[in-house]
Formats: sequence, C-alpha cells, structure tokens
Amino acid sequence: MRLTRKDWVRLLLLWLGGIDLRLTMLAVPPLVPLIHRELHLDEKAVGVLVSGPVLILALAAVPGSLLIAKLGVRGAVIAGLGTVALFGALRGLGPSVAVLFASTFLMGVGVAVTQPAFPHLVREWFPRRIAIATAVYSNGILIGETLPTALTTPVGVLPLAHGDWRWALASWSLIVLASAVAIGVAAPSRTQRPAGASRWWPDWRQGQAIRIGVVMGMASAAYFGANAYIPDFLEQTGRHSLIAPALALLNGAQLLTAPAVALLPRLLTGRAGFIGSAVVMAVAQLGLVLTPGLGAVLWAPVLGFSTALAFVVVLSLPPRLAPPGGVASMSAAIFTVQYATGFLIPLIAGALWDATGNAILAFAPGILAAGAMAWVAMALRIPDRVQGSS
Repeated sequence: MRLTRKDWVRLLLLWLGGIDLRLTMLAVPPLVPLIHRELHLDEKAVGVLVSGPVLILALAAVPGSLLIAKLGVRGAVIAGLGTVALFGALRGLGPSVAVLFASTFLMGVGVAVTQPAFPHLVREWFPRRIAIATAVYSNGILIGETLPTALTTPVGVLPLAHGDWRWALASWSLIVLASAVAIGVAAPSRTQRPAGASRWWPDWRQGQAIRIGVVMGMASAAYFGANAYIPDFLEQTGRHSLIAPALALLNGAQLLTAPAVALLPRLLTGRAGFIGSAVVMAVAQLGLVLTPGLGAVLWAPVLGFSTALAFVVVLSLPPRLAPPGGVASMSAAIFTVQYATGFLIPLIAGALWDATGNAILAFAPGILAAGAMAWVAMALRIPDRVQGSS
C-alpha cells in the first residue's frame, strides 16, 4: 500500500520532532572545553552537565505520559517542545553555574514530557508500518544528535556567535521553536482513541519493559559517557584538534542505523541486534582509549553506530509490544529505567576520573555496561506482530 500525502506529512512531523528531542541536549559536548575553563567545572560537574538531562528524561517520563492523557498528544508535544526551546536558550544567561544547571534541568523536563508522545504517534498513525515510521522518527533523533556536534565547532554556530558559547547554545533553540510551531499548525488536533481505556501510569510489574529499559540504559550510558568524556580525554592526551571530528563521527555514524533498519526490518524482531550492538560497544570503547594518535577518530563512529542500533530497536518495541492504550505508559516505563541508568553510569565514570586522575577509567563503566547489556538482552522476547492488531 502506497503512502498518501497525509502519511508523508505525518512522517515529516515525526522526523522534525525526533530532531528536537536531542538538538539542544547535544549542543553542549563540543563546547565542554570552553564551559569547563570559564566556569571552573570538575569532571563530575561536566558529567552532570552532559548527562544531567538524561536523569530528567527518567524522572519526567511518567509525568509525560500523564500530560499526554490530559492534553492529548499534540498538546503534550507543543508544551514540551516550547519548554525545550525556552530553557535551552536560557542556559547561557549570565556567567552562572546555577543558571546553566537550572536551565539545563528545565530543558530536560521539556524533552522528557515530549518523548513518550512519539511512540504513541507511531502506533496510531502507522500500525502496519512501524518499522518505516520508527526508522524516520529515530533518524530525526540521530540527526538531532549529529547536527550540533558537527556544526558547532570549529566551523558553524560558534564562529557565527563570535566564539561565545552562550549564544552558540541559544541559537539551536530557534530550530526547536520553529518545529514546535510547525507541529502545532499541521498536526491533527485530536488523535484516534484506542479501543481500551488509555493508561498513563506504567505497570512496573511488567518485567519485559524493565528489561528493555535496562538494555537500552546500558547503551545510553556508553553513548552519553563518550560525549561527556571524549573532549577532555583528547584534551588531556594532547589531541585537541581531534575533538570536533571525533564527536562528529561518534554522532554522525548513528545516521547509518535508520536506513539499515528500514532495509533489514528483521533487526527489530529479535535479540541479535541488541547482543551484537553490545559486543561492538565494548570493543569500540577499548579501541577508543587504547589506540594512540587517530585511534579516537577511527573508533568513535563504531561506538556511535552500535549504540544507535540498540536505540532504534528499542524505539520500535512499545508500538509493537504494548496493548491498545498502553503505548505511552510502556514507553514511560522504558524511558524511566533507560535514562536513570544512562545518567548514573557516566556520573560514576566521572567520579573515577576525578579520584584517580586516569582518563582511561572514565570509560571502564561503559565497557562493563556493554557486557551487562548483552546478558540482559538474552531474556527478551520480541514478537513480530503488534499487540491487539489482527
């Protein structure tokens, strides 16, 4: 069955929304050396700055499900993206650590309450094309992660901001604001209600959702940890010129996963995608810290691709596994566990670096996380069919 004009519009909205969920979050890593020096942050503070929004994604995922139940999907998306745009821009208001971290916290809240809406839209708009819709939505997220890491420094936004990291951060919020307006204008005012009652509170007794959250949390920990610590690791090892290309390749390589899933949808129906990703994650992190010279640039894209492959698979699971009316609540459960794990492990990594002065130890928790991811993934059961569909 061919895609209609309405289908293409919906795919475009999913894609734009995916971009907005990461654009302002990933604008920070390329600016870490500037922020670090001016505000005198230690490595734990750097870890919190980069992965702090990840904790908020965990804490506010369930309220995001509630917001969807109260305002509807479009209302939740507009409110969430508006919050992202506002506080993403305010992060650089004054040379203040307190303002930076408070605005980052509120920006993370905006992302968190928006994110559960998109698996809901995938299920409702494309119940028989979940692989394609997930590929488009995840491609938007991955582009949102890649653009700021590739176009902030040394060319692009920072030079246009005359080297001021505050204005460089604020500029990315303009894209989020424009997208929020587009979604508000073009998205349908009401979405089709499921046959059963819509649930917003997750069923924490559902072991499958918890296991999926743990698996993805390990991949998120490796990904956000790499974004947090690669800049200072390369700075410490005398390879400052490699920071921008390493971050750009770490995030840019993720764009290869969405086409891979679209061409090979069987990746979404088994555990092989998770287990394979975990093995490659471990090898890539070891290579990144142990290979001298250009090694970081060579291994960063391998790490980025492996973490993103796991992420794309996870995004397809709530639309496939949740019962009617339960997509947002299951997504909230998965995101809560995923992002709590993704925050805690990079924080431990930063503490190890501070305590020992050894940059290599900042990557050790991510390597261990890859092993844990493979072990937990073995217990997953992923059916081919959407729950409740005929």
